[in-house]
Amino acid sequence: MTTSAAVARATSVAVAWEDHADVVVVGGGVAGLTAARAASRRGARVLTVSKGGPTDTATQYAQGGIAVVAPVGDSVDAHVADTLAAGGGLCDREAVRSIVSAGPDAVTALRDLGAVFDTGGDGDVARTREGGHSTRRIIHAGGDATGAEVQRALGAAGLPVLFGAAAARVLTDAYGVTGLLVLDSRGFGIVHTPAVLLATGGLGQLYACSTNPPGATADGIALALAAGAGVADLEFVQFHPTVLFAEGGTGRRPLVSEAVRGEGARLLDSRGRSITEGVHPLGDLAPRDVVSRAVAERLSELDENHVYLDARHLAGFAARFPTITAMCAEAGLDPVRDLLPVAPAAHYSCGGVVTDVHGRTRVPGLYAAGEVARTGLHGANRLASNSLLEGLVLGERAGTAAALERAGIRAESTDIPSVGPAVCDRARVQRLMTRHALVVRDADGLDTAATELVEASTTGACLDAERLEDAALTVTARALLLAAQRRTESRGCHTRSDHRDPDPAQARSLELRLDDDGELSFTTPELTGVN
Repeated sequence: MTTSAAVARATSVAVAWEDHADVVVVGGGVAGLTAARAASRRGARVLTVSKGGPTDTATQYAQGGIAVVAPVGDSVDAHVADTLAAGGGLCDREAVRSIVSAGPDAVTALRDLGAVFDTGGDGDVARTREGGHSTRRIIHAGGDATGAEVQRALGAAGLPVLFGAAAARVLTDAYGVTGLLVLDSRGFGIVHTPAVLLATGGLGQLYACSTNPPGATADGIALALAAGAGVADLEFVQFHPTVLFAEGGTGRRPLVSEAVRGEGARLLDSRGRSITEGVHPLGDLAPRDVVSRAVAERLSELDENHVYLDARHLAGFAARFPTITAMCAEAGLDPVRDLLPVAPAAHYSCGGVVTDVHGRTRVPGLYAAGEVARTGLHGANRLASNSLLEGLVLGERAGTAAALERAGIRAESTDIPSVGPAVCDRARVQRLMTRHALVVRDADGLDTAATELVEASTTGACLDAERLEDAALTVTARALLLAAQRRTESRGCHTRSDHRDPDPAQARSLELRLDDDGELSFTTPELTGVN
């Protein structure tokens, strides 16, 4: 990488270095690493930038497994049906079938890289069941360390990664992407490229408690909006119902995988009553939005802050769930002896940057894959363990599309915009979102959060990584609140206490973009319904 006087242009950002690549991937989790490999295999010169280290990804912490059609007693149709049922009427049926159908080949490719999955006594790959699934189709590794094994296998491919580098702005001209503005230890630099692929993960740091790593600050949402892409379904944030509770605990909290309930653990309140009995035919294995809502409503009824997961009757718990066992031991708990205190916490964004099933956005040369993307797979609520599946399938497709579709395009960034969006203090954002946009929402709370967020925001140059993150959280919180205000119904992960029922007239996605004045606006007509 070299410093060049060619980029010493009139801009508020001092450019210290430059580089060139055919494809730049932003993010080093399952989608990003899969995309980088796919693009590289097709002859592209790929650079991956990651603001953290090799394992600072949501993929690393994924416990449950990968949902993939089983060879016996299962079918693509069954997996599609389960996904659609969980998605609350907002899934794109064709996208669901496309991604689910590609699952077996994606897993085969991962195993060819050296990924090792758990096997049963017969030597075949072992499968478990999770919430919303009609059969045992979830494959897993290390008992409850599937994500870590996926991360290890993909990371072993040895492709170049620029760690400790934050993406600040996707650079574009009238014809599409021309580069990426990056901030690392040397200062701001430009990677000239015709293709940027966003694989930045989620937005869990919008909330005081989350299962996401510290770097899940909605960077990809902000980057895509600033580049002219649309985002949709941001109001649908999945809250995992069984995150280990600690009094006063904030930041990343460890979750107790849904697979524990798949093996027979039960959710109970402080009086020993079932949380989900009579709520859903699948009981504790109902889709996550149903279980989280049931937990939240029981906590409100009892004026308490956690419920309990009872796994004491499960044989061989430590062997099946070694990561969870160690996590509980750190908290002074033994799943064989103790009821585990749990509560819902932010876990996964079902919405994101609007793409097709090959990761293409409306901006030529800008792609997205993984949690940051909204492909239509998840709809209003993600089916358990469909996330690693999507990361593998869309990572491969988006990386391939970026390499082939942008091949031969010479990109040179000559216009470097200032980086000075509205920024609200992160602690304030988290406080507002946790208080007013958690599992159950209402108009008064959403209005309060939206108003205070605007009033507390300031503008100024984002010249360090923390302020870039805070800016991303701010614009994403604004977008989420706008969508949640407009959706006056309860659907999937979005529950309104003042509009309890789903409204058939609102069974469609809401897309937002930044207008020419930098304000968020809907590209879809206003929802009109009877609620």
